[in-house]
Amino acid sequence: METPALPVQTSRIHSIDILRGIIMVIMALDHVRDFYSNATFDPLDLSKTSVIFFMTRFITHFCAPTFIFLSGTSAFLSLSKKKTKKEASLFMLSRGLWLLFLEMTIISFGWQVDTGFHTIFAQVIWAIGWSMVIMSVLIFLEPIYVGIIGLILIFGHNAFDGIKSASFGEGKFLWMFLHEQNFYQISSDRGIFFLYPLIPWVGVMAAGYAFGTLFKFGPDKRQALFIKIGLASILLFLILRGLNIYGDPFPWQHQSVWWKNILAVLRVQKYPPSLAYLLITLGVSITALGLLERTDNKVSRIFTVFGRVPMFYYILHIYLIHGSQIIGALLSGVTKQQLEQGGPGKPNPFGFDLWAVYLIWFTVVFILYWPCRWFMKVKQRRKEWWLSYL
Repeated sequence: METPALPVQTSRIHSIDILRGIIMVIMALDHVRDFYSNATFDPLDLSKTSVIFFMTRFITHFCAPTFIFLSGTSAFLSLSKKKTKKEASLFMLSRGLWLLFLEMTIISFGWQVDTGFHTIFAQVIWAIGWSMVIMSVLIFLEPIYVGIIGLILIFGHNAFDGIKSASFGEGKFLWMFLHEQNFYQISSDRGIFFLYPLIPWVGVMAAGYAFGTLFKFGPDKRQALFIKIGLASILLFLILRGLNIYGDPFPWQHQSVWWKNILAVLRVQKYPPSLAYLLITLGVSITALGLLERTDNKVSRIFTVFGRVPMFYYILHIYLIHGSQIIGALLSGVTKQQLEQGGPGKPNPFGFDLWAVYLIWFTVVFILYWPCRWFMKVKQRRKEWWLSYL
Protein backbone atom coordinates (compact mmCIF):
# COMPACT_ATOMS: atom_id res chain seq x y z
CA MET A 1 0.00 0.00 0.00
CA GLU A 2 1.38 3.42 -0.93
CA THR A 3 1.91 5.88 1.90
CA PRO A 4 -0.28 8.99 1.48
CA ALA A 5 1.81 11.73 -0.04
CA LEU A 6 2.78 14.64 2.13
CA PRO A 7 2.05 18.11 0.89
CA VAL A 8 5.24 19.83 -0.10
CA GLN A 9 6.71 21.49 3.00
CA THR A 10 7.27 25.14 2.22
CA SER A 11 8.50 25.94 5.73
CA ARG A 12 10.12 24.14 8.62
CA ILE A 13 8.02 22.49 11.31
CA HIS A 14 8.76 24.72 14.27
CA SER A 15 7.90 22.19 16.98
CA ILE A 16 10.76 19.96 15.76
CA ASP A 17 13.23 22.85 15.83
CA ILE A 18 12.08 23.95 19.29
CA LEU A 19 12.33 20.47 20.78
CA ARG A 20 15.70 19.86 19.15
CA GLY A 21 16.91 23.20 20.53
CA ILE A 22 15.76 22.31 24.05
CA ILE A 23 17.62 19.03 23.77
CA MET A 24 20.81 20.74 22.62
CA VAL A 25 20.71 23.14 25.57
CA ILE A 26 20.13 20.30 28.06
CA MET A 27 22.98 18.32 26.51
CA ALA A 28 25.43 21.10 27.35
CA LEU A 29 24.55 20.70 31.04
CA ASP A 30 25.81 17.12 31.04
CA HIS A 31 29.09 18.07 29.42
CA VAL A 32 29.64 21.07 31.69
CA ARG A 33 29.08 18.72 34.64
CA ASP A 34 31.61 16.28 33.16
CA PHE A 35 34.34 18.91 32.95
CA TYR A 36 33.52 21.20 35.87
CA SER A 37 31.89 19.21 38.69
CA ASN A 38 33.89 18.40 41.82
CA ALA A 39 31.67 15.42 42.67
CA THR A 40 33.64 12.21 43.20
CA PHE A 41 30.70 9.88 42.60
CA ASP A 42 28.46 8.79 39.74
CA PRO A 43 25.28 10.95 39.91
CA LEU A 44 23.26 7.76 39.27
CA ASP A 45 24.84 5.89 42.22
CA LEU A 46 21.88 5.65 44.59
CA SER A 47 24.12 5.01 47.59
CA LYS A 48 25.83 8.39 47.19
CA THR A 49 23.72 10.71 45.06
CA SER A 50 21.07 13.28 45.88
CA VAL A 51 17.87 14.05 43.99
CA ILE A 52 19.38 17.15 42.37
CA PHE A 53 22.56 15.35 41.29
CA PHE A 54 20.56 12.38 39.98
CA MET A 55 18.13 14.55 38.01
CA THR A 56 20.98 16.70 36.64
CA ARG A 57 22.29 13.55 34.98
CA PHE A 58 18.94 11.87 34.25
CA ILE A 59 17.43 14.81 32.37
CA THR A 60 20.30 14.65 29.89
CA HIS A 61 19.27 11.07 29.04
CA PHE A 62 16.62 12.60 26.81
CA CYS A 63 19.15 14.17 24.46
CA ALA A 64 20.57 11.33 22.35
CA PRO A 65 17.34 9.37 21.71
CA THR A 66 15.33 12.50 20.94
CA PHE A 67 17.94 13.90 18.57
CA ILE A 68 18.36 10.60 16.72
CA PHE A 69 14.59 10.06 16.55
CA LEU A 70 14.07 13.56 15.14
CA SER A 71 16.89 12.98 12.66
CA GLY A 72 14.83 10.14 11.23
CA THR A 73 11.71 12.31 11.17
CA SER A 74 13.58 15.10 9.39
CA ALA A 75 14.89 12.59 6.85
CA PHE A 76 11.32 11.61 5.96
CA LEU A 77 10.14 15.21 5.77
CA SER A 78 13.01 16.06 3.42
CA LEU A 79 11.38 13.76 0.86
CA SER A 80 8.48 16.19 0.69
CA LYS A 81 10.81 19.01 -0.35
CA LYS A 82 10.91 17.86 -3.98
CA LYS A 83 13.60 15.30 -3.19
CA THR A 84 13.52 11.88 -4.77
CA LYS A 85 14.39 8.85 -2.67
CA LYS A 86 17.61 8.45 -4.62
CA GLU A 87 18.61 12.04 -3.84
CA ALA A 88 17.64 11.61 -0.19
CA SER A 89 19.56 8.32 0.00
CA LEU A 90 22.74 9.84 -1.43
CA PHE A 91 22.44 12.79 0.93
CA MET A 92 21.99 10.52 3.97
CA LEU A 93 24.91 8.34 2.90
CA SER A 94 27.24 11.28 2.36
CA ARG A 95 26.10 13.03 5.53
CA GLY A 96 26.51 9.83 7.54
CA LEU A 97 30.07 9.37 6.29
CA TRP A 98 30.79 13.03 6.97
CA LEU A 99 29.58 12.66 10.57
CA LEU A 100 31.79 9.60 11.07
CA PHE A 101 34.75 11.61 9.81
CA LEU A 102 33.92 14.46 12.20
CA GLU A 103 33.55 12.07 15.13
CA MET A 104 36.98 10.54 14.58
CA THR A 105 38.78 13.84 13.96
CA ILE A 106 37.47 17.27 14.98
CA ILE A 107 35.05 16.02 17.64
CA SER A 108 37.45 13.45 19.08
CA PHE A 109 40.16 16.10 19.39
CA GLY A 110 37.74 18.49 21.08
CA TRP A 111 36.92 15.92 23.77
CA GLN A 112 40.47 14.75 24.47
CA VAL A 113 42.94 17.28 23.00
CA ASP A 114 45.05 14.32 21.89
CA THR A 115 46.90 15.01 18.65
CA GLY A 116 47.85 11.33 18.42
CA PHE A 117 44.21 10.17 18.49
CA HIS A 118 45.22 7.17 20.58
CA THR A 119 41.65 6.42 21.69
CA ILE A 120 38.58 7.10 19.59
CA PHE A 121 35.37 7.42 21.59
CA ALA A 122 32.49 6.21 19.43
CA GLN A 123 29.77 8.43 20.81
CA VAL A 124 26.47 9.92 19.70
CA ILE A 125 27.73 11.35 16.39
CA TRP A 126 29.17 7.91 15.61
CA ALA A 127 25.74 6.36 16.21
CA ILE A 128 24.00 9.00 14.10
CA GLY A 129 26.53 8.63 11.28
CA TRP A 130 26.20 4.87 11.01
CA SER A 131 22.42 5.06 11.41
CA MET A 132 22.27 7.46 8.46
CA VAL A 133 24.44 5.15 6.37
CA ILE A 134 22.03 2.27 7.04
CA MET A 135 18.97 4.49 6.59
CA SER A 136 20.27 5.50 3.15
CA VAL A 137 19.33 1.94 2.15
CA LEU A 138 16.20 1.48 4.29
CA ILE A 139 14.43 4.55 2.89
CA PHE A 140 13.81 2.66 -0.35
CA LEU A 141 11.28 0.63 1.65
CA GLU A 142 7.81 1.91 2.46
CA PRO A 143 7.88 3.94 5.71
CA ILE A 144 5.70 1.40 7.50
CA TYR A 145 8.29 -1.33 6.94
CA VAL A 146 11.10 0.98 8.03
CA GLY A 147 9.10 1.64 11.20
CA ILE A 148 8.54 -2.07 11.81
CA ILE A 149 12.27 -2.74 11.51
CA GLY A 150 12.92 0.09 13.95
CA LEU A 151 10.42 -1.20 16.50
CA ILE A 152 11.80 -4.74 16.25
CA LEU A 153 15.27 -3.44 17.08
CA ILE A 154 13.97 -1.25 19.92
CA PHE A 155 11.73 -3.87 21.52
CA GLY A 156 13.79 -6.96 20.75
CA HIS A 157 17.44 -6.09 21.37
CA ASN A 158 17.30 -6.63 25.15
CA ALA A 159 16.72 -10.33 24.50
CA PHE A 160 20.41 -10.46 23.52
CA ASP A 161 21.79 -8.75 26.63
CA GLY A 162 23.27 -11.99 27.87
CA ILE A 163 25.51 -12.35 24.83
CA LYS A 164 28.97 -10.90 25.45
CA SER A 165 31.67 -10.02 22.95
CA ALA A 166 34.20 -12.29 24.70
CA SER A 167 32.29 -15.32 23.44
CA PHE A 168 33.03 -14.34 19.82
CA GLY A 169 36.81 -14.59 20.09
CA GLU A 170 38.42 -12.74 17.18
CA GLY A 171 34.99 -11.58 16.07
CA LYS A 172 34.32 -9.61 19.26
CA PHE A 173 34.80 -6.30 17.45
CA LEU A 174 31.56 -6.81 15.51
CA TRP A 175 29.50 -7.47 18.63
CA MET A 176 30.95 -4.41 20.37
CA PHE A 177 30.15 -2.38 17.28
CA LEU A 178 26.58 -3.67 17.29
CA HIS A 179 25.47 -4.14 20.88
CA GLU A 180 28.03 -3.90 23.68
CA GLN A 181 29.70 -0.93 25.32
CA ASN A 182 33.34 -1.94 25.49
CA PHE A 183 36.90 -1.01 24.58
CA TYR A 184 38.56 -2.64 21.58
CA GLN A 185 42.35 -2.64 21.44
CA ILE A 186 43.47 -2.01 17.87
CA SER A 187 47.22 -1.93 18.59
CA SER A 188 49.53 -1.38 21.54
CA ASP A 189 48.70 2.33 21.68
CA ARG A 190 45.47 2.57 19.66
CA GLY A 191 41.93 1.65 20.55
CA ILE A 192 38.26 2.49 20.13
CA PHE A 193 35.75 2.72 22.95
CA PHE A 194 32.24 1.84 21.76
CA LEU A 195 30.23 4.12 24.02
CA TYR A 196 27.29 4.07 21.59
CA PRO A 197 27.02 0.61 20.00
CA LEU A 198 24.80 0.79 16.94
CA ILE A 199 21.80 -1.28 18.07
CA PRO A 200 19.20 -0.08 18.81
CA TRP A 201 20.13 3.49 17.78
CA VAL A 202 19.55 2.71 14.11
CA GLY A 203 16.13 1.42 15.18
CA VAL A 204 15.41 4.75 16.87
CA MET A 205 16.19 6.62 13.66
CA ALA A 206 14.09 4.18 11.64
CA ALA A 207 11.15 4.63 14.03
CA GLY A 208 11.56 8.40 13.74
CA TYR A 209 11.48 8.11 9.95
CA ALA A 210 8.16 6.26 10.06
CA PHE A 211 6.89 8.73 12.66
CA GLY A 212 7.39 11.46 10.08
CA THR A 213 4.38 10.15 8.13
CA LEU A 214 2.14 11.46 10.94
CA PHE A 215 2.92 15.00 9.86
CA LYS A 216 0.49 14.51 6.99
CA PHE A 217 -2.16 15.40 9.55
CA GLY A 218 -2.97 18.97 10.48
CA PRO A 219 -1.50 20.52 13.64
CA ASP A 220 -4.56 19.88 15.85
CA LYS A 221 -4.92 16.23 14.92
CA ARG A 222 -1.24 15.38 15.12
CA GLN A 223 -0.95 17.24 18.43
CA ALA A 224 -3.53 14.93 19.98
CA LEU A 225 -1.94 11.90 18.31
CA PHE A 226 1.57 12.74 19.52
CA ILE A 227 0.38 13.22 23.09
CA LYS A 228 -1.42 9.87 23.02
CA ILE A 229 1.63 8.07 21.62
CA GLY A 230 3.90 9.74 24.16
CA LEU A 231 1.70 8.97 27.16
CA ALA A 232 1.21 5.37 25.97
CA SER A 233 5.01 4.96 25.85
CA ILE A 234 5.37 6.32 29.38
CA LEU A 235 2.61 3.98 30.59
CA LEU A 236 4.32 0.99 28.98
CA PHE A 237 7.56 2.02 30.66
CA LEU A 238 5.85 2.06 34.06
CA ILE A 239 4.30 -1.36 33.46
CA LEU A 240 7.48 -3.07 32.26
CA ARG A 241 9.68 -1.34 34.82
CA GLY A 242 7.23 -1.97 37.64
CA LEU A 243 6.98 -5.66 36.88
CA ASN A 244 10.74 -6.04 36.30
CA ILE A 245 10.10 -8.65 33.64
CA TYR A 246 11.79 -7.27 30.53
CA GLY A 247 13.17 -4.13 29.01
CA ASP A 248 16.28 -3.40 31.06
CA PRO A 249 19.19 -5.63 32.08
CA PHE A 250 19.18 -4.15 35.60
CA PRO A 251 15.87 -4.65 37.44
CA TRP A 252 15.20 -1.95 40.02
CA GLN A 253 15.41 -2.88 43.67
CA HIS A 254 13.61 -1.49 46.72
CA GLN A 255 15.55 1.23 48.51
CA SER A 256 15.65 2.42 52.10
CA VAL A 257 13.65 5.61 51.45
CA TRP A 258 10.70 6.32 49.17
CA TRP A 259 12.40 8.89 46.94
CA LYS A 260 15.22 6.49 46.16
CA ASN A 261 12.62 3.98 44.98
CA ILE A 262 11.51 6.52 42.37
CA LEU A 263 15.10 7.11 41.31
CA ALA A 264 15.72 3.36 41.17
CA VAL A 265 12.85 2.96 38.71
CA LEU A 266 14.25 5.80 36.57
CA ARG A 267 17.80 4.43 36.68
CA VAL A 268 17.71 2.65 33.32
CA GLN A 269 20.57 1.60 31.08
CA LYS A 270 21.82 4.01 28.44
CA TYR A 271 24.74 2.06 26.92
CA PRO A 272 23.28 0.47 24.85
CA PRO A 273 19.88 2.09 25.47
CA SER A 274 17.43 -0.38 26.95
CA LEU A 275 13.80 -0.59 25.89
CA ALA A 276 12.84 1.01 29.22
CA TYR A 277 15.28 3.86 28.61
CA LEU A 278 13.83 4.55 25.17
CA LEU A 279 10.22 4.31 26.32
CA ILE A 280 10.60 6.92 29.04
CA THR A 281 12.82 9.32 27.09
CA LEU A 282 11.01 9.15 23.76
CA GLY A 283 7.65 8.99 25.52
CA VAL A 284 8.29 12.32 27.22
CA SER A 285 9.82 13.83 24.07
CA ILE A 286 6.97 12.81 21.77
CA THR A 287 4.48 14.21 24.30
CA ALA A 288 6.48 17.44 24.38
CA LEU A 289 6.49 17.55 20.57
CA GLY A 290 2.71 17.52 20.66
CA LEU A 291 2.52 20.20 23.33
CA LEU A 292 4.89 22.43 21.34
CA GLU A 293 2.56 22.60 18.32
CA ARG A 294 1.70 26.22 17.53
CA THR A 295 4.14 27.43 20.20
CA ASP A 296 5.67 30.74 19.21
CA ASN A 297 7.08 33.12 21.82
CA LYS A 298 10.39 34.70 22.78
CA VAL A 299 11.59 31.64 24.69
CA SER A 300 10.69 29.17 21.93
CA ARG A 301 12.50 31.36 19.38
CA ILE A 302 15.68 31.14 21.44
CA PHE A 303 15.52 27.34 21.41
CA THR A 304 14.71 27.41 17.69
CA VAL A 305 18.07 29.06 17.02
CA PHE A 306 19.93 26.09 18.53
CA GLY A 307 17.57 23.59 16.93
CA ARG A 308 18.28 24.85 13.42
CA VAL A 309 22.07 24.58 13.63
CA PRO A 310 22.60 21.48 15.79
CA MET A 311 25.95 20.27 14.39
CA PHE A 312 27.44 23.77 14.42
CA TYR A 313 26.30 24.12 18.05
CA TYR A 314 27.55 20.65 18.99
CA ILE A 315 31.11 21.25 17.81
CA LEU A 316 31.27 24.75 19.28
CA HIS A 317 29.99 23.64 22.67
CA ILE A 318 32.65 20.91 22.99
CA TYR A 319 35.49 23.30 22.29
CA LEU A 320 34.04 26.07 24.45
CA ILE A 321 33.44 23.83 27.49
CA HIS A 322 36.65 21.84 27.32
CA GLY A 323 38.78 24.77 26.17
CA SER A 324 37.53 27.05 28.95
CA GLN A 325 38.18 24.31 31.51
CA ILE A 326 41.78 23.85 30.35
CA ILE A 327 42.46 27.60 30.25
CA GLY A 328 40.86 28.17 33.65
CA ALA A 329 42.77 25.29 35.18
CA LEU A 330 46.12 26.42 33.78
CA LEU A 331 45.54 29.99 34.99
CA SER A 332 44.78 28.66 38.47
CA GLY A 333 47.96 26.58 38.56
CA VAL A 334 46.43 23.18 37.72
CA THR A 335 48.35 21.26 35.05
CA LYS A 336 46.85 19.43 32.10
CA GLN A 337 48.24 16.19 33.56
CA GLN A 338 46.36 16.80 36.80
CA LEU A 339 43.17 17.41 34.86
CA GLU A 340 43.60 14.14 32.98
CA GLN A 341 43.98 12.26 36.26
CA GLY A 342 40.51 13.34 37.34
CA GLY A 343 37.35 11.56 36.30
CA PRO A 344 34.54 9.38 37.63
CA GLY A 345 35.21 8.48 41.24
CA LYS A 346 38.24 10.80 41.39
CA PRO A 347 38.46 14.42 42.56
CA ASN A 348 38.51 17.03 39.82
CA PRO A 349 41.40 19.43 40.60
CA PHE A 350 39.49 22.20 38.86
CA GLY A 351 35.97 21.27 39.95
CA PHE A 352 33.13 23.20 41.53
CA ASP A 353 29.92 22.65 43.45
CA LEU A 354 26.75 21.93 41.51
CA TRP A 355 25.41 25.51 41.76
CA ALA A 356 28.55 26.74 39.98
CA VAL A 357 28.17 24.03 37.34
CA TYR A 358 24.69 25.37 36.56
CA LEU A 359 26.03 28.92 36.40
CA ILE A 360 28.77 27.87 33.97
CA TRP A 361 26.19 25.99 31.91
CA PHE A 362 24.00 29.09 31.64
CA THR A 363 27.04 31.15 30.61
CA VAL A 364 28.05 28.61 27.95
CA VAL A 365 24.56 28.58 26.43
CA PHE A 366 24.39 32.38 26.49
CA ILE A 367 27.73 32.68 24.69
CA LEU A 368 26.80 30.06 22.09
CA TYR A 369 23.49 31.73 21.26
CA TRP A 370 25.16 34.53 19.30
CA PRO A 371 27.31 32.54 16.85
CA CYS A 372 24.42 30.06 16.41
CA ARG A 373 22.03 32.91 15.63
CA TRP A 374 24.51 34.29 13.09
CA PHE A 375 24.96 30.91 11.42
CA MET A 376 21.21 30.26 11.35
CA LYS A 377 20.77 33.49 9.39
CA VAL A 378 23.60 32.51 7.05
CA LYS A 379 21.81 29.23 6.29
CA GLN A 380 18.56 31.12 5.70
CA ARG A 381 20.19 33.53 3.24
CA ARG A 382 22.45 31.16 1.37
CA LYS A 383 21.71 27.80 -0.21
CA GLU A 384 25.16 26.38 -0.95
CA TRP A 385 25.11 22.58 -0.72
CA TRP A 386 27.83 22.37 1.92
CA LEU A 387 25.77 24.34 4.43
CA SER A 388 23.43 21.38 4.80
CA TYR A 389 26.30 19.37 6.29
CA LEU A 390 26.74 21.75 9.23
